[in-house]
Amino acid sequence: MSGGLRYADPHTKTSRGRRNDVSQQSIQHKIARVHAVPLRVLSDFSWLGVNRQNAASACFVEVETDTGLKGHGITQHSDSAAVAVQINNVGPKLHGLDPLANERIWHVLYWTLSGGAQVQYASWAISAIDTAIWDIKGKALNTPVWKLLGAARDKVQAYATIGVPGADIDQLCEAARRLVAMGFKCVKTQVGRPGLDNLRGQKPMIEIVRNDARRIKALREALGDEIEIGIDAQCRLDLTHAMELVRLIAPYHVSFFEEPLVQNDALLMADMRRRTTMPLHAGQSEGLAFRYRDMLLHNAIDVLQPNVSVTGGITNCIRIAGLASAFNVPINGGGYFWHNMHVQGGCAAGTTVEYQTAAVKTCEAIFTGMPPLDRDWITLPDTPGLGFDPKPDMIKEFTVK
Repeated sequence: MSGGLRYADPHTKTSRGRRNDVSQQSIQHKIARVHAVPLRVLSDFSWLGVNRQNAASACFVEVETDTGLKGHGITQHSDSAAVAVQINNVGPKLHGLDPLANERIWHVLYWTLSGGAQVQYASWAISAIDTAIWDIKGKALNTPVWKLLGAARDKVQAYATIGVPGADIDQLCEAARRLVAMGFKCVKTQVGRPGLDNLRGQKPMIEIVRNDARRIKALREALGDEIEIGIDAQCRLDLTHAMELVRLIAPYHVSFFEEPLVQNDALLMADMRRRTTMPLHAGQSEGLAFRYRDMLLHNAIDVLQPNVSVTGGITNCIRIAGLASAFNVPINGGGYFWHNMHVQGGCAAGTTVEYQTAAVKTCEAIFTGMPPLDRDWITLPDTPGLGFDPKPDMIKEFTVK
């Protein structure tokens, strides 16, 4: 089977699986269709007091079995059109495979898309397909994904990422105050922008980190001493300027520094970790498990961050969670909040999940049925699979033509 996306009525007996549990668990399922579309989802930040819009790029995938079960997945921070082409090209190789065999499917995807090397586009494509496979697996077994992963906890705490591009200091502080009013006890903001990704060098790096320090100072003054503040450089700083930023913000008691260094270089991060008491987090931008292994072996990290929508899906994230457990290092998850909650709830090494404001608005635009937040806590769903469904009309509206 091939062609465009197809959707089941979420109120029928076959779309969610709960009401026909015996038949679904006894049926043999085979993958019949894999289809992806690139999305460009518009959202605004007026709810945070900022008069700005954001256009998020994402790739949405749907996998369907010959028995009519459907699963969905998504990937972030990507050239969504290129990822969709990859997924649609590799999809026929999965036809006829058992969707419960997630390890076999992951192996086929990895060797087909990457040729055995670290390739980020391959990781994005695998992430979306693998997540959809787990959605089907949960529906076929009439069980929510987090329970299939181990059910370590039935509630997960969230921290909020402000995520407003180009916000000035006043806007940043207002957005943070509103998130705290919603119940969040920790907020994160970006630093190091523009950083090493900007070859034009419009500003010296020292000016960029000094400006970051002024923003962190303003945040601390706006939020008081009880709210935690985290920062995220998204791998845009070198060691010299990352350490200078740590020095400048020392009076403001920042709780963690996420992906501070270019390429998540494990040796450089180990050096940085020896020179600061500020906890270092990393991994949301990574693909293969060996990168996390190297961070652990070099004592480069305080918290690992496998991300379902980037790191090769749920299958690879639970491998990394196992690695982290062996080193007594916790994990947390970011990006797509309602996808990552399953790994954080299912695995014993799990801790918090990231309420990334732009990604949250993307999900709210294209999905329905997500469990709500109770201040900064989310109770994991009892619904089989991921526990929420796509909105067909909105997927169609936001598809890049």
